[in-house]
Amino acid sequence: MAGLGPGYESLTVPTRLGKTHVLALGPEDAPPAVFFPGGNFLNPTCLSWFLPLAERHRLYAPDVIGQPGRSAQVRPSPEGDGHAFWVEDVLDGLGLREPVPLVGLSYGAGLAIRAMGLAPERVSGAALVCPSAIAAGSVSRMLVEVVVPMLLYRLRPSQERLLRAARPLLTEPRDPAFGPAVRQLGAVYRHLRLDTGLPRMATEEEIGGFEGPVAVFASGEDVFFPAQAVLPRAREIFPNLAVAESLENCRHLPSKAELGRVNELVLAFLAKPTEPGNGR
Repeated sequence: MAGLGPGYESLTVPTRLGKTHVLALGPEDAPPAVFFPGGNFLNPTCLSWFLPLAERHRLYAPDVIGQPGRSAQVRPSPEGDGHAFWVEDVLDGLGLREPVPLVGLSYGAGLAIRAMGLAPERVSGAALVCPSAIAAGSVSRMLVEVVVPMLLYRLRPSQERLLRAARPLLTEPRDPAFGPAVRQLGAVYRHLRLDTGLPRMATEEEIGGFEGPVAVFASGEDVFFPAQAVLPRAREIFPNLAVAESLENCRHLPSKAELGRVNELVLAFLAKPTEPGNGR
């Protein structure tokens, strides 16, 4: 959390699933935005990759319920609407009564989509980065590239095995900027009961009532949610898709350079959400 720099606040809000810890940073009088981090990982680390958004927004980032962090350890069924009700409660607890933009990373993007479907009047727009709940990659490839290296690392932890396990997830696992993420991944693999239930896939019927603009950024080499599967389906289910961007040569977490570019594009989207993107 110290890596977020000075000025962040640590808040706790009540929800029907239990207390939720929220990090808040950015100017208090700036337009609000809510950030949902990835699953099976730490909120402050995910938030650190999107710090530029706090330069122009009051950014709220909750520790997802049932995930690593300081929120209640209750895991709603991914097939139900528990996460969407939780999002509503978090917005209420933060006093965000007017529609707000949501920014979601991976699992967090799936939670944003749940909220867009269940409570479209609470969401003004959504920027979804490497998103779950739109389309998925090959299960056999996930087993070979992600599960097997994870199990080998658990069996006999070493730095080399940890890097091998991190390679399918992080585009630049050896870059010092991602050193904390690699170390945290090792702790997650050793000590966490992983949540394997991703948010269910969105449907046109579910999203039909959401009229706000949507931006989708998907990585070309993502083993979980590859751009070649995500972007065509995003065009099918989001009639108000303003941006559809493929992050080339990136794995699940994009490179430092591409994360910087994504932040710029998300800021531009939040400033002018209805302006069409390049649709790549």
